[in-house]
Amino acid sequence: MSKKILFVMTGVDYWTLADGTKHPTGFWAEEAVAPYEAFKAAGHEITVATPGGVIPTVDAGSLAPAVNGGEEGAKKIADTLASIVEIKHPIKLEDVNLDDWDAVFYPGGHGPMEDLAVNADSGSLLTLALRSGKPLGVVCHAPAALLAAVEEDGTNSFKGRKVAAFTNAEETQAGLADKAKWLLETRLVEAGADVQVGAPWAPNVVVDGNLVTGQNPASSAPLAQELLKKLV
Repeated sequence: MSKKILFVMTGVDYWTLADGTKHPTGFWAEEAVAPYEAFKAAGHEITVATPGGVIPTVDAGSLAPAVNGGEEGAKKIADTLASIVEIKHPIKLEDVNLDDWDAVFYPGGHGPMEDLAVNADSGSLLTLALRSGKPLGVVCHAPAALLAAVEEDGTNSFKGRKVAAFTNAEETQAGLADKAKWLLETRLVEAGADVQVGAPWAPNVVVDGNLVTGQNPASSAPLAQELLKKLV
């Protein structure tokens, strides 16, 4: 039976570094494309939501041959991305009602570090999704959005939950850790999340109840399979 899945994506094309410069970014192609293909192949319906309903920007670095197994892989992911109509017609995140969706998925990229990390509408949606028992998937840098999910008493909604997210080691190896205002793994630990750190760049998917999180781009396809198991 077809289910309705909401993709919540970043609405910015930059990430502000510690020195105030804007690092060009957006969403990471593989983290949107791999789950999209898996969900569509299973017959599910997808809608994209962004802050303000802006069309999300792909991180140009995520289309490079070096991160897609060569020229052929880079062409395939670019062509697939270009064919995804839903990304070109997002709805406004602030208009989203969780009741309309069977599952929620957040692809990463550095963009969420800029906007979703401090977006109250996204934070509320995440808190409600976690409580609802509906499948909730979040991958790579998108767990930055969990930082905006807070209870009335100020504690983080994901305190005590097992999560995977882009690690400090990976940010260091990517060359951006010393330029960042803050590091995702560190902030999640400070918020009380139980961060499950896997080997850099290797798939690491963590399931905690209805919450399914992934550490990095390589985790996006296996994460999608775990979400699909919960959508039956």
